Amino acid sequence: MKTSLRIGDVVVSPPVLSAPMAGYTNYAYRELLRRLGGAGLIATEMVSARAFVHMGARGLGEPERLWGVQDEPRPLAVQIWDNCPETLEELAAKLAHDFKASVVDLNFGCPAPAIAKRSASGSYLLRDPEKVGELVGRVAKACAPTPATAKIRLGLTADTINAVDVAQAVEGAGGAAITVHGRTARQMYSGVADWDEIAKVKSALRAIPLIGNGDIKTAAQAVERLEKYPVDGIMIGRAGLDRPWLFREIAQLLRGETPDPEPTLLEQRNLLLEHFQLVLKRFGTELGVTLMRRFAVCYSKGRPGGRNFRDKISRVSSEREFLDVVANEFVVDLPET
Repeated sequence: MKTSLRIGDVVVSPPVLSAPMAGYTNYAYRELLRRLGGAGLIATEMVSARAFVHMGARGLGEPERLWGVQDEPRPLAVQIWDNCPETLEELAAKLAHDFKASVVDLNFGCPAPAIAKRSASGSYLLRDPEKVGELVGRVAKACAPTPATAKIRLGLTADTINAVDVAQAVEGAGGAAITVHGRTARQMYSGVADWDEIAKVKSALRAIPLIGNGDIKTAAQAVERLEKYPVDGIMIGRAGLDRPWLFREIAQLLRGETPDPEPTLLEQRNLLLEHFQLVLKRFGTELGVTLMRRFAVCYSKGRPGGRNFRDKISRVSSEREFLDVVANEFVVDLPET
């Protein structure tokens, strides 16, 4: 059973990584995951290198997404994006040498139009493995000895899958690990992640670890992916928003232990309220309530009365309204169906 992986000199144990997700993996969520345990490597939201450079030039400080990074427990990965070598170099060097990030990860997988189309970054760059290699190489040198990694998709479309070529470019340029999401950019988050295509990347790599990502929703699925496919680790994204205790369950199963029972609905509600307080402490009441609405929706998926809860929680505008809806609509006294 795989119990750890190494990214450069960083040991990731267990080999279970929390995916960077814009709008979600903020400081409060990362703190919640640490309290619950089980994630071998936690990542920030992706940070725009261009925004970082522009803000610095204007004396505006640093992007909000870097708040707390310097003081957080390690290991911690910071994901960055852009298509300009110079801006990526500048941010990578700052993250490695000033912020002391454990890992600097380059995003080549985001399919969002604002990133991939309007900014010609993220998954847009998959069309050009040579360009990917150039960017990885520049970042790897800028942040050395801190390891530089990359996260990609299978390709732009089903007809242009080129994850093997991109992965080889990443390794050849000095990348220390690569994560492959088993969908194409055109798929966005529809369809099913193709783990057979992810597996093809492993045989093309000489030494660096391969991390698989996509459609892992349970601890049993996580262990099955690690046993069945030639991946060195797995990354959990959206399922960790719905069930943030999933990382703990996976870690227990990998150790040969019986995972803790699924939290009761009351325990889930209490965890939601704990998460809410972390968000309020970090972001203040007004912004905290707005941000927490999206998290609360995740907590309600598959729960009794979930649709009614989501409808009401998505419209709250104050701390009091939020607490009232959770108290009255997050059902805890009915059996799950």
